[in-house]
Amino acid sequence: MNIKAASERLAVPKETLRYWESCGLLPPIPRNASGYREYGEAEIKWGLFIKAMRKAGMSVERLVNFVTIYREHQDSRAAQKSLLQEQYDALLQQRTELDRTLNYLAYKLDHFEDHVLPFLEEEDYYHLRKQSDRRD
Repeated sequence: MNIKAASERLAVPKETLRYWESCGLLPPIPRNASGYREYGEAEIKWGLFIKAMRKAGMSVERLVNFVTIYREHQDSRAAQKSLLQEQYDALLQQRTELDRTLNYLAYKLDHFEDHVLPFLEEEDYYHLRKQSDRRD
């Protein structure tokens, strides 16, 4: 399939596919007799993998490292797994932080009418209260 069809199938701009190829995320794409890129199922599968890893927050640099290890070292499954595990762990940490933030916002929303002070002044208020309590 041509680059237009591949970009539609992967739901990414054509420029993204060219960039992925130029930085080594995709293998060099075969060209037809007219010099146009011809994407096959293997390139589409790589594109789907790249999209998934980018959505997971993996940087382009780390993803290039993963792809390079995969292509150049067929016996490097442990290194590949390690990179994926690191990304997984990072996502779990982000989820934990996001859950804390969501819990805080849920609390603020649940108690919104009960708040006397605007939320931006709360820290100043509690800081002043601590100082006042120390003087007493």
